[in-house]
Amino acid sequence: MRKDLGVQPAVFPMPVLMVAAYDENGTVGVMNAAWGMVCGHDKIALFIDEGHKTTKNIRAVKAFTVSLADKDHMDVADFYGIATGNKMPDKFAKSGYHAIKSAHVNAPVITEFPVTLECELAEIVETENMHAVVGTIVNVSADENVISENGKIDPLKLNALIFDQFQAGYYVATEKVGQAWDAGKALMEAAQANQ
Repeated sequence: MRKDLGVQPAVFPMPVLMVAAYDENGTVGVMNAAWGMVCGHDKIALFIDEGHKTTKNIRAVKAFTVSLADKDHMDVADFYGIATGNKMPDKFAKSGYHAIKSAHVNAPVITEFPVTLECELAEIVETENMHAVVGTIVNVSADENVISENGKIDPLKLNALIFDQFQAGYYVATEKVGQAWDAGKALMEAAQANQ
């Protein structure tokens, strides 16, 4: 039996993304954003509103980075979500973390997080129902510890945090259960045979 739960943002899992940008003075600003997703081979959309200090920085500088938060850095990732740059402009410095300037865009790469997408601002989409910062992914950099033998990022080494909208928890995915474009192959072949 199903139970109605009312209106909820009931999508799971959600990423835990660290969005970083310089302000007009070159100071690093960073926020925790769960509402974001790739929206093309070289595009990412962040559903963050205009009121965030990070959004203002992205508008000013026209570049940003998006890092995947991981289990080892969960405390600081959560701090970046609790503290607001509008009230605590030095929150990045207070975290004790480190940043280097991206070689590809005018934005900071937070070195503690293992995977970073380096982006140029493509557009900001503002409608009655949505505010999205869209970036063009110029480069992805990753710590060697999370790269597999085939030269790609290994999700099991990454221990990326995922956010749970239901209970407001953080989780990690630690088990591969199938291969995309293969798990449903037998069903596809059977469906095509019955056409």
